[in-house]
Amino acid sequence: MPNPRQTTTLATLGLLAMTAVWGSTFVLIKDVVGRMPVADFLAVRFLIGAGVMLALFARPVWRLGRQQLVRGLLLGALYGAGQLLQTWGLALIAPSVSGFVTGMYVVFTPILAVLLLRRRMPAVTWLAVALSTAGLALLSLNGLSVDLGVWLTLASAVLYALHIVGLGQWSRPGEAFGMSAVQMLAIAAVCLLATAPHGPVWPPDRNAWLAILYMALIAGAGAMLMQTWAQSHLPATRAAIVMTTEPVFAAAFAVLFGTDVLGWRMLVGGALVLAAMYLVELLPSRSDAAGAMQAEAIHHEV
Repeated sequence: MPNPRQTTTLATLGLLAMTAVWGSTFVLIKDVVGRMPVADFLAVRFLIGAGVMLALFARPVWRLGRQQLVRGLLLGALYGAGQLLQTWGLALIAPSVSGFVTGMYVVFTPILAVLLLRRRMPAVTWLAVALSTAGLALLSLNGLSVDLGVWLTLASAVLYALHIVGLGQWSRPGEAFGMSAVQMLAIAAVCLLATAPHGPVWPPDRNAWLAILYMALIAGAGAMLMQTWAQSHLPATRAAIVMTTEPVFAAAFAVLFGTDVLGWRMLVGGALVLAAMYLVELLPSRSDAAGAMQAEAIHHEV
């Protein structure tokens, strides 16, 4: 049985894998939404993900208590609204600006944790937030005009931060399957409502279907399951900082597929985000070491 430190490391690695998958979807999303409406794309994507998760995890959903069921639906509604606002905002602003503004959830998460949960944040956490924000700016920001698209995207970042804080507070290790399925159902419902009154338009061709299936099953259902499980073992702010590696992975895939060129901004920005993640990874190790030394000192005194 893994000890708490090993479980925390596995949760961090799981979030990293999840953000790598998210980073791989940028090119796919840009192609698909160029050929079908945004809300319809999201509705089809999350309907597929929700259907698969409910088929696989009907029993864990049934075992959820009423309170956890309501919490899962609320968290899914927050995430679904965030997806719609982010994608609508992306239609009005440059993708680079959208990436930076969306990544501001790394700033909103600790602020909301302090305001809503009355939690004190160590100084090293605020340092990690500052480093990751600077890294995001270098990776994706080439100018910022505060128009409607920016405000929509900023609102989505607040909703994502609320989702991260809520998930960190409410998720339980033994309920990850059920909570993930319920969240996916709520996300699908929110996106489906956004296609009213005509209902969703289906993907236009085979390539669009393949892209949507990948994003529904791997980047949707699989990622939600991983995030729900990982956040039952990680503080919300730490999870948010780890998840800021998404634009690093997105940039890496862009270079790998030849759609972008490796430059100093990409290198320095990526290094700052990774440094922030290293800080939040190092903090528990130092706390564990300090606790062990304190315990040893008490043992010697006795």
